[in-house]
Amino acid sequence: MSSDHDPAANRRRFLQYLAASPLIASGATQTLAETLLPKAKLPDPLMWGPMDAAQLIKSPKDAINVFDLEPVCRQNVPPAHFGYMASGIDDEVTLRANREGFQKFQFRPRRLVDVSKVDMSVDILGQKFASPIVCAPVGGQRSFHADGEAGVARAAKAGDHLQILSTQTSDTVEDVIKARGAPIWMQLYATNKWEVAAAITKRAENAGCTALAVTVDRSGGRNQETLFRLRPSDTRDCNGCHDRGGLASSLRTRAMWKDIDVTGLNNIQSSNMTWDFFKRMRDHTKMKLLAKGILAWEDAVMAADAGLDGIIVSNHGARSEDSGRSTIDALPEIVEAVKGRIPIIVDSGFRRGSDVVKALCMGATAVCVGRPYIWGLGAFGQAGVERALELLRVETHAMMQQVGAPSVKQLVPAMVRRA
Repeated sequence: MSSDHDPAANRRRFLQYLAASPLIASGATQTLAETLLPKAKLPDPLMWGPMDAAQLIKSPKDAINVFDLEPVCRQNVPPAHFGYMASGIDDEVTLRANREGFQKFQFRPRRLVDVSKVDMSVDILGQKFASPIVCAPVGGQRSFHADGEAGVARAAKAGDHLQILSTQTSDTVEDVIKARGAPIWMQLYATNKWEVAAAITKRAENAGCTALAVTVDRSGGRNQETLFRLRPSDTRDCNGCHDRGGLASSLRTRAMWKDIDVTGLNNIQSSNMTWDFFKRMRDHTKMKLLAKGILAWEDAVMAADAGLDGIIVSNHGARSEDSGRSTIDALPEIVEAVKGRIPIIVDSGFRRGSDVVKALCMGATAVCVGRPYIWGLGAFGQAGVERALELLRVETHAMMQQVGAPSVKQLVPAMVRRA
């Protein structure tokens, strides 16, 4: 066989070439892989991440985009806590789809429109906010930074953002509303016991919450492999925060659960929830009611038929199931089916102002973001959250100018097409 086609001979020539390389001969400390291969990008958000995770920003003002905050968060936050936040489900197909889905849609910008002044304000269920960007509910925020949900509330106040508080909050709803200085919304894990849902709802209403976003996509277990892989590397003694006496004991360490009877509760999933739950809840609270976790247009229509005040198109940040479908892909058919009967909010995978504007063009009333502001919280506390929200506002403002829309109302479906 000719040496030109002999793999072994070719391999020997390649190794001889490397041996003669001045770089190798110089005694450089880099490994061969580091020398020859391009730097790998972070697993989330893959191609959108910074090229070199070793070059971390030192302060919030150094962040050029929200992705600059993620590796700092990873450095600061305990592995198990970071893994809980970063994890999707199973193969994390949906986690990737939530980002890649935005590439399926392209802008059709309009020209010769006066966009010297841009109004980003929106009305969300009767309350006006300066921005369509909403802080999504994320549980246990003190596990990322001591500033917790109250720190996020102060950051939301600085940018006039709506904040939705998780049932699994580490700060009390009363303290968060005080820090926000305005009404917030409450997210509800209803569990399988009506008494639990009723007690949490009444406390939220008494504290001053104006709307209840009921999570409808936590009906079963979830296999969070990223969390499970990172957790063994967490060498802390976690017994001080996580009571190992079972679910009931663990829940009593949470701010919203301390005075609630959780006898017989095995999990916080709502595997027995039907539309009748909302009928019962309507008689129990004066707060606005939304279903959070809608992905099918049929369910969106049923929500409107049931008299709900709104829906949140969500796949739980790819943390409830691994269907592989992004929320931005599901949004257009839901908007078409609802026909303006109720407001539609959307979350999961939003990282850029361009993402926000695409959703608004399609017909969303507002957009929730979760991981971006948690990256900011884990990286720099309240100041990091403020920076994350500021970056998203700046990008949204610029994209509205670029597509030719001086106000949110002028973002219309014709400005976006499916690629």
